[in-house]
Amino acid sequence: MFDDSTARNLDSAITTQEPEQTATSVEESAIHAVSSQPAENDNIQPAEGEQSSPSAHDDFAAALENFTTETEEAVDDDNILKGTVLKVTATHVVVDIGAKSEGMLPLSEVLDHEGNSKVKPGDEIDVMREKGMSEEGYINLSHQKAQRLRAWDEIEKAYHEKKSISARVIERIKGGLTVDIFGAKAFLPGSQADLRQVHNLDGLKGQMLDVAIVKLNKKRGNIVVSRKQILEEVQNEKKAKTLEHLEEGSILTGVVKNLTEYGAFVDLGGIDGLLHITDMSWGRLTHPRDLVNVGDQIQVKVLKFDSEKQRVSLGFKQLTPDPWLDASHRYPVGAHVNGRVISVTDYGAFVELEQGIEGLVHVSEMTWSKRMKHPSKLVNVGDQVECVVINVNPQERRISLGMRQLAANPWDALHDKFPVGTTVEGKVRNMTDFGAFIEIEDGIDGLVHVSNLSWTKRVKHPSEVLKKGDRVKAIVLAIEPDKRRLSLGVKQLQPDAWESFFEQHHIGDVLHGKVLRVASFGAFVEIADGIEGLCHNSEAQDANGQPIHLEVGLEHDFKIIKMNPEEKKVGLSIKAVGEEASRADVEAYKHPASSTGGSTIGDLITWKRAGNDNN
Repeated sequence: MFDDSTARNLDSAITTQEPEQTATSVEESAIHAVSSQPAENDNIQPAEGEQSSPSAHDDFAAALENFTTETEEAVDDDNILKGTVLKVTATHVVVDIGAKSEGMLPLSEVLDHEGNSKVKPGDEIDVMREKGMSEEGYINLSHQKAQRLRAWDEIEKAYHEKKSISARVIERIKGGLTVDIFGAKAFLPGSQADLRQVHNLDGLKGQMLDVAIVKLNKKRGNIVVSRKQILEEVQNEKKAKTLEHLEEGSILTGVVKNLTEYGAFVDLGGIDGLLHITDMSWGRLTHPRDLVNVGDQIQVKVLKFDSEKQRVSLGFKQLTPDPWLDASHRYPVGAHVNGRVISVTDYGAFVELEQGIEGLVHVSEMTWSKRMKHPSKLVNVGDQVECVVINVNPQERRISLGMRQLAANPWDALHDKFPVGTTVEGKVRNMTDFGAFIEIEDGIDGLVHVSNLSWTKRVKHPSEVLKKGDRVKAIVLAIEPDKRRLSLGVKQLQPDAWESFFEQHHIGDVLHGKVLRVASFGAFVEIADGIEGLCHNSEAQDANGQPIHLEVGLEHDFKIIKMNPEEKKVGLSIKAVGEEASRADVEAYKHPASSTGGSTIGDLITWKRAGNDNN
């Protein structure tokens, strides 16, 4: 019987010639697999099973030359009989051969590759007598043996002349395939079905294949064939022709054989070359299948050829000029272009203008508004967009594009819309250490610096005065459209307290003030609402020149001795207040009042003495 072990032994003996496997056992397996001659008058049908694993060697003829032949009666053409089909049953075909008894052969011998009977009642058919008779008294017949004998001439001719012969795949059996050659069955080992292992042998059923006869045993009616041998011969012939004109720079036509993540393998004719994904297109490809498919016939350029290792590097994009060579002429700065969004990132969107030419629309060039958080809020992959060329750098293969340039720049009309001095209203969008940003309209933010929040209060952080989200009014202080800067002020909505102070007070005025802060050089004194002056230590003395200790919270009379409106500074003095009082005494002396109620000089001298005595 033809089982798993015999099938594997056959394949192993054919391909590897292992010494443990005798030629006799290999031949025995092949006989059971492909011969319709029954052993011990039993009709043997190969069972379905697994394909044996392919071997590394292919010298079938050398392996099979050692087959041992058994002593059997040679078959000759005289044994072939002409018969007439009488009946076709579900399992057998009844044939009239002109003998006392009718003959019978298995239906399986006359089925085509689709499982249909090739004969019908009345047809003539070649048969050979087998040993013995069936239980029903029919003569055992064989149609396949008769076909095989008729086909032997062609098969032997192909074998001796080492030519290929056509065979149709009938069915899959354990270890390989059964094929039909002019009506004779032969065995095609699974490892010899193709150049590479065939994982689905059932897929070959019904196909016509060119095969080589690698072993014949006419006495036993055994035929072993190989398709791999024919394919290798064809491949070697093609390879030799290809190598004749294969050189770097040559342009060849090949067939895409296989695709991987990094490229495509192209059959150039007996030799494969690698077309790397980076050499497939001047543009961006995510996978080779975006450009080619298995079976496509394409032209390629040989970029590199290693004759020793027979490795070939191919290029496809090199067949066309590099589009970046004249990109600056085709895409001048300021030109309006159309393209397709092929990628969106955090910093912008890439737009394909043509195959191989991509431009970047930076997020800052997408819209005049600063409120867009991510480019995906404006564009998506696949969108067709219009852009303006901002910059072209062919050497670095970069084009900078803009989309906001297609709309009017709101900053250009800002002077007309919000002249300096205009009162505007907006929402506090953001705060920093140096100020608060207020949005007065979409895309237009103005900065209120901390110094412009209050006339009198020392503001260290805008959060002391404003909160994010507040709606506030402000005065336009300055506009710089080219720098997209807008300066605003909040304190300017109120009169300048310092300006009013300097208008109403002069040097020599005496004011009552309260000490707010004390420093090593003096004290800061509040002399009006939000107005501070400095009393230096040298000016903190009484009328006798004695130092006066100033403490926070104490109140005194101070005299203005310095004023600087530009720097908003006021100098104060306590000592000057006392000096003014002394001069008043002298003036009273120089200009005495009337005798009625006025003081005499004697009274003045007495008052002074009394003052000295108290000290």
